[in-house]
Amino acid sequence: MTTIFHKIIRRELPADIVYEDDHLIAFRDIAPQAPVHVLFVPKVDVATLNDLQASQAEVVGRLALAAAAYAKKEGLAEDGYRIVMNCNGDGGQTVFQIHLHLLAGAPLGRFGTPA
Repeated sequence: MTTIFHKIIRRELPADIVYEDDHLIAFRDIAPQAPVHVLFVPKVDVATLNDLQASQAEVVGRLALAAAAYAKKEGLAEDGYRIVMNCNGDGGQTVFQIHLHLLAGAPLGRFGTPA
């Protein structure tokens, strides 16, 4: 299935890309829930965390490490940040390609929105 994230990876849709390597791409969310809201998306096709295989564990590790490196580079690590992965509809997933949200730039409330 082709999602908006697949189209961004293939450069068929524009995005404010802040990081990219051979394994993933990161770009600013178009509907941010915090002053800093960046999505980290693997280039391997996996719809949900439920679909991730044990042999693909490094995919999630790469997302987390890239988010942490980005937070450090942008001066967000000291004050703190949140990373979130949603799974399926009740979990808040709206694009069915796994991805990690990095939220930062203000004190965050209980569920990720600025307090």
